[in-house]
Amino acid sequence: MTIPFLKMNGLGNDFVVIDQRQQDYKLTPDQYAKIADRDQGIGCDQLILLEKTNKTGDTRMRIVNADGSEVEACGNATRCIAGLLMQESGKETAIIDTIAGRLKAVAAKQENWISVDMGEPKFDWQDIPLSEEFFDTTRIELQVGPIGNPVLHTPSVVNVGNPHAIFWVKQDVNNYELDRLGPLLENHPIFPEAANISIAQVVADDKIIARVWERGVGLTLACGTGACAIAVAAARKRIALRSSTVQLPGGDLHIEWTNQNRIIMSGPWQQDYAGDIADSLIS
Repeated sequence: MTIPFLKMNGLGNDFVVIDQRQQDYKLTPDQYAKIADRDQGIGCDQLILLEKTNKTGDTRMRIVNADGSEVEACGNATRCIAGLLMQESGKETAIIDTIAGRLKAVAAKQENWISVDMGEPKFDWQDIPLSEEFFDTTRIELQVGPIGNPVLHTPSVVNVGNPHAIFWVKQDVNNYELDRLGPLLENHPIFPEAANISIAQVVADDKIIARVWERGVGLTLACGTGACAIAVAAARKRIALRSSTVQLPGGDLHIEWTNQNRIIMSGPWQQDYAGDIADSLIS
């Protein structure tokens, strides 16, 4: 069986895209993980599966992390798939159905940029979800390090299609060992479905510098839903405007939290190359 794929990326957050709209290849989580492996496989942060949709959308998109687990949302992948669909149709719009809901995308004015309506953020503790009740989710009781002098503490939490926790810092975000702290915080008991973990520094009322540990993936050059979560949480805390740029290691994303409670994410997308998945990865 030959399975073609596309390699795509949004700000270095890279994907193996498998088009299953004509044929369902019925791969297993272990096979997905082998494909995503950067040493023995093709290598990617996520695998993106395109499927037919029974609704009025252009496609159904499923998102599988590098460890083979399926997740609800990925902003960078959404822009890539929207760009691909627009190329196919010749239109400047695309509608993508996901586990987290329907996403609508339009071509942005800047070349190779796409704007996606990522939906409404959820702030209630049950919706994130958390394992215990917190009335104020702009700052929950969670810290790393000594009680009197924690390294990280009181993160904001929000669900943007998937759970996010954002730790606010005053220093350079690179001063924190997110590669070590990320897996501990991702799987903390407070997060029953695990969580994406961000460290963010607000450097202006419309600019935030951040790094993201993505659940099931690890450190990533960019995380679209993470950028959305960071920008919305900052605006909710009144430490940034409702329209801001989130600077990630792979580049910038522009996030607007509209007065209608919608999150509009804008950023670039890129198709890298096409190929066929080796038999050794799917046998």
